[in-house]
Amino acid sequence: MRSRNILWPTDFSETASHALRYAIEMANLYQVGIRILHVVDQPLGDENYMILAITPEGLAKSMEQAAADKMRGLLAELKTDLPIETLIRRGDAIEEIVAEANSGDIGMVVIASHGRTGLAHFLHDNVAEEVANQALCPVLVVK
Repeated sequence: MRSRNILWPTDFSETASHALRYAIEMANLYQVGIRILHVVDQPLGDENYMILAITPEGLAKSMEQAAADKMRGLLAELKTDLPIETLIRRGDAIEEIVAEANSGDIGMVVIASHGRTGLAHFLHDNVAEEVANQALCPVLVVK
C-alpha cells in the first residue's frame, strides 16, 4: 500500500469531490500518486430503429469528450505536487473500477458513497459497496 497509487473513481458529483480530499490526504501521507478514473456508460441502442439522431458509438464518444473536459477542469483546480494520472474508460462502472483496483499497482481505493437507503438502495447499483467487496486492496468509502 505504501508504495502504490491511490485510485479515486469519480462521477464528478459533489460527493465524489468530498472523497477527493481524503484521497489527497492519504496520498500525501504515503507520498504516492493519485489515479483518477471516470467510467462512461456504454450507451445501448439499435441503429436500425433510427430513433436517435446519433449512433450509440457517437454518443459514447461525446460522453467521453465531456468527461475529458471535466477532468481537465478538475486538474486545473487541484493544487498539489502529487503525481496525478487520469483515466477515462467505457463500460460498467463496477467492473472497470474493480479491474483498475486489482491491476497490481493500486494500494488503496478512495471512493464516495451516495448513501442511498431504502428503496433507492435496491433500485440503483451500489458501486462503492461492490468495489469494497471485490477489490483486493483496502477501500475507503467516504460519505
